[in-house]
Amino acid sequence: MSTHAQANSSDASIAFAQTASVRASRDYTMPALIVGLVGTAIALLGFFTGMSAGDSRPLFSWLIGLSFWLSIAIGMLFMTLIFYIFHAKWPTVLRRQLEHGIGLFPLLAVLFVPLLIVPFIHDDPGILWKWMNAERYIVGGGSVATDPLFLHKSAYLNIPFFIGRVIFIFAVFAILGYVLRRLSFQMDKTGDMANFHRARIFSAIGIFFCAAAVTMAAIDWFKALEYHWFSTMYGVWFFAASMRAALSVTLILIVVLASRGVLKGLFNQAHRYDLACLMFAFTVFWAYISFSQYFLIYNANIPEVTFWYNIREKNFDGSLNSWWWISLSLIFLHFLVPFLYLLFYKNKVTAKRTLFIAAWILLFHLLDIYFNILPGKLPLENPAELGYVVRQFSITFYDIAALAGIGGLCIWSYLRSMKRVAPLPIRDPNISASLAHHE
Repeated sequence: MSTHAQANSSDASIAFAQTASVRASRDYTMPALIVGLVGTAIALLGFFTGMSAGDSRPLFSWLIGLSFWLSIAIGMLFMTLIFYIFHAKWPTVLRRQLEHGIGLFPLLAVLFVPLLIVPFIHDDPGILWKWMNAERYIVGGGSVATDPLFLHKSAYLNIPFFIGRVIFIFAVFAILGYVLRRLSFQMDKTGDMANFHRARIFSAIGIFFCAAAVTMAAIDWFKALEYHWFSTMYGVWFFAASMRAALSVTLILIVVLASRGVLKGLFNQAHRYDLACLMFAFTVFWAYISFSQYFLIYNANIPEVTFWYNIREKNFDGSLNSWWWISLSLIFLHFLVPFLYLLFYKNKVTAKRTLFIAAWILLFHLLDIYFNILPGKLPLENPAELGYVVRQFSITFYDIAALAGIGGLCIWSYLRSMKRVAPLPIRDPNISASLAHHE
């Protein structure tokens, strides 16, 4: 195609985008809200019933569901920042969908509140995060208050500082999302290039705050569930996992919207190919980080850290537990299958094939969330006996309710955002190059 023809095609596409409505969202906004409210209500019922019964499992359901959807929004935020920083032209056509996703953080912050109030309303403040209850009995004898490892970390692991960090984390995410959305939407209205330049400068500064916030979130919300354990690579694992999830969701959204929605005719094979290449790259990166963490901990052989992997393989008596099979599935199904699948060109450009691998990665990303959150060392009923019990893998009704409820609310918020602006950043200086992008 000639340059002149490409320009005409791009101009026509932009004109289409300017007048396109968001009919695709009209039929699903209310159903998404209903599913969200019903699922959230059921999950919260389980949450507070579990607290009353002293059962932490429904609380884990809420944390798992929230973490899954939060990881997708975090990955979309990183993608937006990175695309601005590197002045990437080809992803401009899909950036508006990312901007809808990064508008979820205020909602997710509100949904985090039930976890924050637990230490103030429950007799056992450490029902979820053990370190919050100084009197809680720990495996091996004694209490949290007398545990040398807790005392060493107590300047960081205390409830006021924890709440302060939660506020900081969500403030960073919400502010970054708000400013990037505002600058992009303002660009649509005015066409003022200053908005684009401000977005690039803001992204270059904001990515450092985003990295710090993601690291804190991973440490505080997941790693501190077993506060004895420590890893210097854990924040990077959460970043890699979030990027894989966000890329998968983005690809699904773009393919669906391009086939029957507002992006019909605007998203081509080259865009699918580049997104799939990024999925491949972060599959390798996730595997590298996960293996490096395991290898360093295995090599060091320090009991304070090796136990984290031990309980994800075996029970106290040495028998294999349910997490052994989950860990194998993460190796062979979460890494090896996508790695081999995405090596082939046709699997990266064929719409149905990309949808399959994106859904596959999302499924095992959820399993990875389970693997990092749910296992734990539980004391025996008789403290005089030697040993512990490992919290096993299980999928409960409240897990499904939390995932569906929080997901429904996120989709509702996403669809509402779609209705407010054009489906493309129509006055972005790179939109023509993005629409004409080819391999």
